[in-house]
Amino acid sequence: MTYARNAWYVAAWCCDLDVATPFAVSILGEPLVIWRSESGALHALEDRCVHRLAPLSLGRCEGERLRCLYHGLLFDPDGRVAEIPGQDLLPAQAKVRAYPVVDRHDWIWVWMGDPTLADAVLIPPAVGISEPDWVLGHGQLDYAAEARLICDNLLDFSHLTYVHAASFGAGAEFAEHQPKIAMLERGVRVTRWLPNPVGSPRNPHDVPMEAYQAYDFLVPGVLLMWSGNYTLGTSAQLGAEAPAMEDAVSGLNFTSQAVTPLGDGTARYFFSWGPHVRDGDAAKRDMMMAMAGQAFAEDKMMIEAQQRVIAATPDPRIMPTAHDKGVTLYNRLVEKLARTHSAELETAA
Repeated sequence: MTYARNAWYVAAWCCDLDVATPFAVSILGEPLVIWRSESGALHALEDRCVHRLAPLSLGRCEGERLRCLYHGLLFDPDGRVAEIPGQDLLPAQAKVRAYPVVDRHDWIWVWMGDPTLADAVLIPPAVGISEPDWVLGHGQLDYAAEARLICDNLLDFSHLTYVHAASFGAGAEFAEHQPKIAMLERGVRVTRWLPNPVGSPRNPHDVPMEAYQAYDFLVPGVLLMWSGNYTLGTSAQLGAEAPAMEDAVSGLNFTSQAVTPLGDGTARYFFSWGPHVRDGDAAKRDMMMAMAGQAFAEDKMMIEAQQRVIAATPDPRIMPTAHDKGVTLYNRLVEKLARTHSAELETAA
């Protein structure tokens, strides 16, 4: 499947990266080793020694450098070999690829394309789990499925009515009504007003409410969503436009989610979710995360089953429905970015 390379991919949670300890991950089928030095600097290299292709992630951090513990080659952060034990000559080809890497929003981001285009401004504006205004839990799941299928799932919430009827208590409105969808420069924006009657899982009040839900889905597969409850009639007063987040009566929460293609039909799904500090505490966060755990397991079961069917189907084809607008617009954008990258490589060759 097609993926954009000139983009920042989530490689790990910052809290999972120990100082001076190599961390191995594959993104887009490319093995990487990431490490944070004692100085706090982040580095990322191709995870195979130029000598005999041993994984550098089994190596040892030495200051800003990384030593391969098979035959001792020492690598600078730019990927060049700085030392070969027992040999003075350092061949020009004694180097591996280095990747731009950034620590932001409590995630480690790696740029997988042309390093000269690695602009940190393009990192999606997620809400990190350490943000003081939010009480967020976090986790991750590994999928035996293409990342693209997970992205499709997140871009079409009509599945909530059926897949998550038990976990999220989603009603028929997700399948029966279309959200508003707008194109962004590097993604799509999906917004909707939802009824929130008394007794619904999202409405703790004894009067009818309505909920607003909005998310940006940004390249290369990052969902940033917030939602909140408002007094009945707010959508009519605003002409169905977006309300102010601070005007939410209750239920104000935020989730950051990222989908990273690992390679060979596998993906890693990172997620955080929780309430605003004015609207909840650790207990509410934990309740929400338990609900999310059930819901994300439901998604995983369905998407992995879908992947198995696709793999067993000669020339698999889909039949889009009205709910696929966001999926189609986003996938067209990804394909455009991928074509642009391929054209740039051909020009440079």
